[in-house]
Amino acid sequence: MGYSREIYEEAETIMERRRLFAEQEAEKRRNLLYMRSPRAEQIVHDLARTSVKAAKAVFGGSDVKKELEKLKIKNQAMQKDLKKIISELGFPENYLEEWYKCDKCRDTGYIDGKMCSCMKTLLRKTAYEKLNKISPLALSDFDSFSLDYYSKTPLADGKPSAYTVMSRVLNFCRKYAYEFSENSQSLLFQGGPGLGKTHLSLSVAKCAIDNGYGVIYVSAPAILSKLENERFSGKAKNENTEQLVMDCDLLIIDDLGTEFTTKFSVPAIYNIINSRTIMSKPTIISTNLSLAELQEKYSFRMVSRIIGMLDRVEFVGSDIRQQKRRERKNRQ
Repeated sequence: MGYSREIYEEAETIMERRRLFAEQEAEKRRNLLYMRSPRAEQIVHDLARTSVKAAKAVFGGSDVKKELEKLKIKNQAMQKDLKKIISELGFPENYLEEWYKCDKCRDTGYIDGKMCSCMKTLLRKTAYEKLNKISPLALSDFDSFSLDYYSKTPLADGKPSAYTVMSRVLNFCRKYAYEFSENSQSLLFQGGPGLGKTHLSLSVAKCAIDNGYGVIYVSAPAILSKLENERFSGKAKNENTEQLVMDCDLLIIDDLGTEFTTKFSVPAIYNIINSRTIMSKPTIISTNLSLAELQEKYSFRMVSRIIGMLDRVEFVGSDIRQQKRRERKNRQ
């Protein structure tokens, strides 16, 4: 996958920081060892000199094999002494080595001129984070989701209370998030405004990200605007947002139905959902619109197809944002 120059530069900067940190920490450990054991410092310096002596033996015209064998025996004896000192001080065997985040490439991002898997992962993570900045919302969590704003009064038609329904929704979302995998089902969060759809979808996103999955969380207007801009401005070659939303482990599109309906937006939404379903990649979509309103905005065929691909999770209750506004007014 291609990335913009900005993504590459940011990833390379992160990689350089990792490498520098590993080297600085190794230097601190060496200084601590030398302070605790001057003998260890002397051994390290003597070991460094053996390479110089080996070179002199090769170019000095003496019995090279004999000299190198003597240096090898001396070198092994010093290494054994050094390991003993490190062990007696309670330090790990690799105490003097650089503890790189990736031992394969030593935090350079490349192995023999080829990109290391750690660099590929970092590029993808950096691209996802950049795309997630489209949303101005901070990630929420399940612990901050309050059921206090949902009525416990059963409905007149015998249906359970909003509190009961939303307790089930909260438990379902929490279980979905903690058990999330690349094979998880796709969901449609549906209900009026201010019922907690955004909060719970963000909570799912946070949990999946914490568990190492690549998550993209965007609002429908923002992602469609970006996709359309890239498509018709020629920026797709550098940024390729469409590929990112297709490839991520979990895609969450918030506020479906609030975007402007254009000849581009309707097929774009359908293509994203349909393509990810074919690839068995989970998607969560939240909307304030009812099924009838969705059909009016898009089409019966498209909505029925979406409903067939996503499991519906219904949110009920009264607008929490309005309840909170009233609470603030009453406190003033």
